Amino acid sequence: MSKRAPLDAPFLLTVCLLLAFGLLIFTSAALGLLARDGATFTSVATSQLLLGFLLGGVAMVVLSRIDYRTWRPYTPYFFVFSIGLTLLTFTPLGLTLKGAARWVALGPITFQPEEVLKFAAVMLLAAVYASRMREVPTMRGGLLPLILIGGSGTVLLLLQPNTDGAMMLAAACAAVLFAAGGKLRHLALLALLGVVAVVAAAFAYPHVMSRFATFFDQAADPQGAGWQIHQSLIAVGSGQVFGKGFGQSIEKFSYLPEPIGDSIFAVAAEEFGFVGSGILVALYATFALLGLRVAARAPDPFGGLVVVGLVTLICVQSFVNIASVLGLIPLSGLPLIFVSHGGTALAVSLAEVGVILSVSRRMKS
Repeated sequence: MSKRAPLDAPFLLTVCLLLAFGLLIFTSAALGLLARDGATFTSVATSQLLLGFLLGGVAMVVLSRIDYRTWRPYTPYFFVFSIGLTLLTFTPLGLTLKGAARWVALGPITFQPEEVLKFAAVMLLAAVYASRMREVPTMRGGLLPLILIGGSGTVLLLLQPNTDGAMMLAAACAAVLFAAGGKLRHLALLALLGVVAVVAAAFAYPHVMSRFATFFDQAADPQGAGWQIHQSLIAVGSGQVFGKGFGQSIEKFSYLPEPIGDSIFAVAAEEFGFVGSGILVALYATFALLGLRVAARAPDPFGGLVVVGLVTLICVQSFVNIASVLGLIPLSGLPLIFVSHGGTALAVSLAEVGVILSVSRRMKS
């Protein structure tokens, strides 16, 4: 039997440590903006603190106190709503930055609908699978819902273009299918489709092809396409074992592109060294393990599948960000969750944590 219990203390503590460490790193990285443009610093700090930490924190507390099963009948409406939000990026309300229409601007408020879309897709797919667990191993009961739900969202993100977001949505949906009991051959087919989609995106979008070319030959153009990875590795290496100390990063001031975004892990490694960055990676690993423990002890399939999908979303994005900064995979535009600048990503991630905490309060004993 499931029971109403206090919040999962180890999981909540891990989240709080990630938030504290993230705020520390973000504050230091943002000092690089202050030196360049005080107005930009103020705008970025306001977005992170008000939209991210404050709104996200409120959402986490509220959702942790509401029985997650309450949301199950409304998951189709939530998904349709998220599709509508994403479609706004293709209207005059859409804001195009660096060649991608991923943002919606409503007056002074700017947000990324993709975060809501990924959240909603996981919730709906979990609800569909939970209602027909015996059919999940079949093509109709397992693969088809994923293609309809995850595929529709993935196509919209690819059209923005947003290949990184599309891959994360696909990865989270695949994780939900695997946890629900999907067949390995169906997952292998999805992986093959994913590879084909990535190759097609590389030929369709020059920036994707450039990332792959830079990854395979990082020294080819250190002053151009290879600048970001080159400077990231310099920052990581210069941190050595214990780092230069809080606020002492040199790379963030005039060398690292996106020191508060894509490259923020490099700032963390430069200032806190191998030990500090290793602790950060360990916190994400702990988050994943404790989250999967909640999924394994969830009182019903819906709760377990939702947690698997949300943990995948948060952790895979974060590990991809770290791996790309270290040059282990091609550079990505994905945020380091709880750390990188991005009020929408932080707020939605904290809302997702609230749902996970709600499931944890009703874990099987």
